[in-house]
Amino acid sequence: MSQTRIVIMGAAGRDFHDFNTVFRGDERFDVVAFTHTSTQNIGELDELPNRHYPSELAGEDYPDGIPIRAESDLETIVDEEDVDTVVFSYSDVSHEHVMHQASRVLAAGADFRLIGPDRMMLHAEVPVVAVDAVRTGCGKSQTARKFADLLRERGTDVAVVREPMPYGDLVAQRVQRFESMDDLDESNVTIEEREEYESHIERGHVVYAGVDYEAILDRVQTDAEIIVWDGGNNELPFYVPDVHVVVADPHRAGSELRYHPGETNLRLADYVIINKENTADVAGIREVEANVRQTNPDAEIIHANSTITADRNAIAGKRVLVVEDGPTLTHGDAPYGAGLIAARKYGAAEIVDPEPAAVGSLQRVFEEYEHLDAVLPAMGYSDAQIRDLEATIRNAAPDVVISGTPHDLARLIDVDSPIVRVRYELEEKDVTLDTVLDRHAHALNL
Repeated sequence: MSQTRIVIMGAAGRDFHDFNTVFRGDERFDVVAFTHTSTQNIGELDELPNRHYPSELAGEDYPDGIPIRAESDLETIVDEEDVDTVVFSYSDVSHEHVMHQASRVLAAGADFRLIGPDRMMLHAEVPVVAVDAVRTGCGKSQTARKFADLLRERGTDVAVVREPMPYGDLVAQRVQRFESMDDLDESNVTIEEREEYESHIERGHVVYAGVDYEAILDRVQTDAEIIVWDGGNNELPFYVPDVHVVVADPHRAGSELRYHPGETNLRLADYVIINKENTADVAGIREVEANVRQTNPDAEIIHANSTITADRNAIAGKRVLVVEDGPTLTHGDAPYGAGLIAARKYGAAEIVDPEPAAVGSLQRVFEEYEHLDAVLPAMGYSDAQIRDLEATIRNAAPDVVISGTPHDLARLIDVDSPIVRVRYELEEKDVTLDTVLDRHAHALNL
């Protein structure tokens, strides 16, 4: 029997999951390569420690592992490897971008494929509350945090499972469990991972992540009575949800219909939270609401604020440099985040333009993302990028650094300026998350 030769286009996350759940161990398929794109904030290929998906994870059919090659070489790979099908497996890209990649594949002579939810979602033995979004930076983590808090208050043993960001030793990262800040330090996680893990750990919630989500599920089901899935970017949940909540951002109204796979999330949602209404234009809120009602009329809309707090006395009258969540600003296309809102709210005298001070990899970030002009993305996917972040802040020499990232930036960088941390929480305006849990108490074994 001839095998279908596959290439999986990815960004060190959903691509590995699609392989593990759909292709691993299936003799009908031969996955000849993964491709990697640097546009998803994971660095250049030659900077990554993994040039192969290791045989320990790929299985006995791949004794040498599976090579990871640059996406820019896609046509060459299709030709050299006689590829039959290319699978697109990464998130938070426009529908137009997906079809440009499809056009490349078709012109090279291969079929183009997307893996659907029924093929890649795993069934858990415990209930799952899934929190996802239509774009990165909508407020998934603050929503997932609140669900985890409420479930624990009800006496439930809850665990958070986070969508993958495995950039280090993939074998060592097969199943990761984080209960303390020391666990994060010992695992040498990236800034992006800290942005997603720290706020849960600070609340006392255990976080699971890694590479092999079937193995993760086996582990977490022995530790917890209920799973809160905290999705990454605008990715689909990896576990079949009993309740599916999707977050939308009225600051980027219309994006809920223009990005992959965020629109799929929107169409699958039981509830859609329109977040950040306290800082958004009414027109943006109404546009998102209309799009939700037209696209998924069965979903219930929850209106919510994202309440922002910081130390007013540390900001008022100061010359400040604002550091924001990296993915939200870059492939999320947001021009600013909670940090800039806090700077304005608490009376900063001047907001420093970080671009003239940028060095190294951050210079390249500003060149690539022209919409950035008032804030500095917290890029830190390697030691070199963290050094560039430190050097950029030192060059800017602000009175104060305002950190709008979800993690404690001061734990990772050493600069002369004091760092003021911004915090933000979900505040529902009508239907509460408690009400959602009440409605689904039977399905969630509450």
